[in-house]
Amino acid sequence: MNVLVVGGGGREHVLAWKLAQSPRVTGVLCAPGNAGTASVAENVPVADDDIDGLVTLARERDVGLTVVGPEAPLCAGIVDRFTEAGLRVFGPNRAAARLEGDKAYAKTLMRRNAIPTAEARIFEDYQKAYNYVASRDAALVIKAAGLAAGKGVTVCDEPAQGLLALEAAMKDRVFGDAGATVVVEERLLGQELSVLALVDDRTIYVLETAQDHKPIGEGDTGPNTGGMGAYSPAPIATEAVMTQIEEEILVPIVDALRSDGAPFRGVLYAGLMLTAGGPRVIEFNCRFGDPEAQAVLMRLTSDLAGALLAACENKLDDVVLEWDDRPAVCVVAVSQGYPGSYEKGRVISGLAEAASLEGVEVFHAGTTIRGDEVVTNGGRVLGVTALGRDIAGAQRRAYEAVDKIHFDGITFRRDIAAKALA
Repeated sequence: MNVLVVGGGGREHVLAWKLAQSPRVTGVLCAPGNAGTASVAENVPVADDDIDGLVTLARERDVGLTVVGPEAPLCAGIVDRFTEAGLRVFGPNRAAARLEGDKAYAKTLMRRNAIPTAEARIFEDYQKAYNYVASRDAALVIKAAGLAAGKGVTVCDEPAQGLLALEAAMKDRVFGDAGATVVVEERLLGQELSVLALVDDRTIYVLETAQDHKPIGEGDTGPNTGGMGAYSPAPIATEAVMTQIEEEILVPIVDALRSDGAPFRGVLYAGLMLTAGGPRVIEFNCRFGDPEAQAVLMRLTSDLAGALLAACENKLDDVVLEWDDRPAVCVVAVSQGYPGSYEKGRVISGLAEAASLEGVEVFHAGTTIRGDEVVTNGGRVLGVTALGRDIAGAQRRAYEAVDKIHFDGITFRRDIAAKALA
């Protein structure tokens, strides 16, 4: 069958790369794709938010399975449209995707169902939010309630920073309409953990764990980004911790969505903080994480297409996935200035040299082809991912590969996976 991957980032490159390995798949289309997906799929110039165009593409190219990468088309109802058109598609419908698209809704649903998460207040009025934050005397987190491409969260060491974050989100609208409503949370302390699970109407199948690195700077400093790197598996995810997460978080939120008239089918991503009091939900996402997908799927040795088809057909209980025992580390190279403003069109060199290293794959995110050259076309540019005998070995190999790549202003963290080694 032909498979269509919707999106053009690093997550979509690794999805296309893994799906192309399936014996069930005769061809992979990627819309719109990037310079990297062009090596494993056919790029088609249809934007990921052009739902009508994507439906037409799937019909015309006899697509047997569509896999939606980014959150925005999911929240816009792409799965509903494909389903109405009689097309098989992997991902949650619009009602279920609200779990990611509306942080205020997600927080309310967690409260209602006693799912452990940070204490929070929700505000639609700037002055009320200002008065509340001004009255606090501890660190807090300000979140734009809507979709903000991973940049709508500001971690504030003191309330004064929170007031600036409120002004940026609610008055200056730096995140657009996403900042019309904000969630003000207590700041949780601990290590972060990313847990992804395939979900159908009957089964929750938990994938291998990962740890993301959100802040731009080493030592988790500076503003949040869409993700500066990840590694898998995360040693902090012990058997006891995972049992607690499944029983207290994953099962209850899936049940809560079903009870709310929004049954979830697709990838459920739980971003968690392992606090002294146990796991707490930071956020839920409705799709594969990026860059977690690069680290996790690099280790998958089973047929991804078969697993996603099983989820679409409510047959996840028949799936048994196998994994490479070797850890994977993904280091994200970004444009200078990201997550703020940055320039595009910088020529990238060293890609072939990096990819030639054993156990290394270079997944493209913000890239495009200009003539005979690959150039930067976004904030997050590449996700250089390596397998190693242990986490230290995977880390060494990933940085050996990154050091072979160059573009003007290349920026990356040197401490991805350091927490696992500590």
